[in-house]
Amino acid sequence: MEFMIGVLLILTFFALAYYCVKGYNLMIGFLIISVLWTVLSLAGAGISSPEFIAENPVLQFGGDGGKGLVAILNKIYQAAPEGWGTTLVNVCWGAWFGRVLMETGIASTLIRKTVELGGDRPIITIVLLNIVTAFIFTAMMGAGPVIAIGVIVLPILMSLGIPKAIAMFTFMGSVSAGMYLNPVLQFSQLRAFILPADQMPEFSFSWYASHWGYYALAISVVTVSLLTAVYLKFGKKRHAWASRTPGSQPVKDAPMIALLLPIVPVVLKIALDFSVIGGVIIAGFAALFLCGRMKGSFKENCQLVNKLYYDGVVDTAPLIGFLLTLPMFNTCATYASPFFKEVIGGIMPTSEYVVCILFAALAILGFFRGPFTLFGCGAATLGVLSNVGHFSVPFLYCVFTIPATTVNVGSCITQSWIAWGLAYTKVESKEYLKLSIPFAYLTSICLYILTALTVTGLGAQWFLK
Repeated sequence: MEFMIGVLLILTFFALAYYCVKGYNLMIGFLIISVLWTVLSLAGAGISSPEFIAENPVLQFGGDGGKGLVAILNKIYQAAPEGWGTTLVNVCWGAWFGRVLMETGIASTLIRKTVELGGDRPIITIVLLNIVTAFIFTAMMGAGPVIAIGVIVLPILMSLGIPKAIAMFTFMGSVSAGMYLNPVLQFSQLRAFILPADQMPEFSFSWYASHWGYYALAISVVTVSLLTAVYLKFGKKRHAWASRTPGSQPVKDAPMIALLLPIVPVVLKIALDFSVIGGVIIAGFAALFLCGRMKGSFKENCQLVNKLYYDGVVDTAPLIGFLLTLPMFNTCATYASPFFKEVIGGIMPTSEYVVCILFAALAILGFFRGPFTLFGCGAATLGVLSNVGHFSVPFLYCVFTIPATTVNVGSCITQSWIAWGLAYTKVESKEYLKLSIPFAYLTSICLYILTALTVTGLGAQWFLK
């Protein structure tokens, strides 16, 4: 019976994969799968052999600290989402900071100064824009900020004679590169897929950045820049767009000192282990004051801050809904894992190097919300792999953040801002995928090599008890 329950769980897993590929709402999908896995796991516990139950204490009602069915259900559907409060707070304040950078003109000023520096050398301008875009998105997040920066960067690139598809590719690839050092979207959010914020404090943003994050960002920027140069060599130049959108008005540059503010939260976190929210608040209000946005009355200033916070939360509302269902799924996956192990435990890789090779070779499975991306059914894959294998937390984090960031966020047409970019530039999805798929593969291979060199073979302190 244990084997049959495992087979049914696997079938629901593939059903979830199909659901994600079709582009349906992720929050609803993971809520449904959480209920199904809860029912199957608890039913399986009721009909399994005593020997199987004895070997898996998690299936013993009360064996994991609960006192029965109600306690288990409360743990899945109440305690689990509540435990993600820290992550959600970070996401909301990070979204507010992104809105501040747009409202003050800091982001747009950085772009314009970069273009001036590049002069009439298109490839130099492209590389500089890629670096600056990555720099900006270490602090910004969400569809709203990407679109706001995109309507500045994309016309500039296309005015240089860069084909629309290549312009869009290099911009989106740079966005994903910057998110490898984003303490909110990248680290706090994806870390929460693996463990709550109050567990394993050693796995901090500072540790992650120094051991893996810096190198991941650099590799991603270099890869997208090199591929852009290759694509341009074989592409036809066009001069279809002007660098300034029709009807736009001259925009006053932000003060030079303010241009350093996007990196302040990251620097404070890495250098002093200062709180992400504290760094965001300091940098955000400094930006508002330095750029002259706080010259009104106290009431007007309060209204401005409130509006920016509201707009930021709206930008991330779909993501927040998704994040609130994920801890339910992650918790019920612990009850399902013994049945998964019964079916596939013998074929799952146990070597860290094999996992790296497998994920690099099958990077395509990160597309279309597939089984490798955490913003799709990859959360289920993580649950299975982490429960049937024995891998350190930093290793699992790096393994799964690559397809979630490079493949899903930077390359897949199911990502909201990439879908916007296709409509904005009038680029066909197949034309974009011809450029983004090689980028996804090349970058993933490089990053999995980095993972194999930096976060494998860690000691016992990096494993969950």
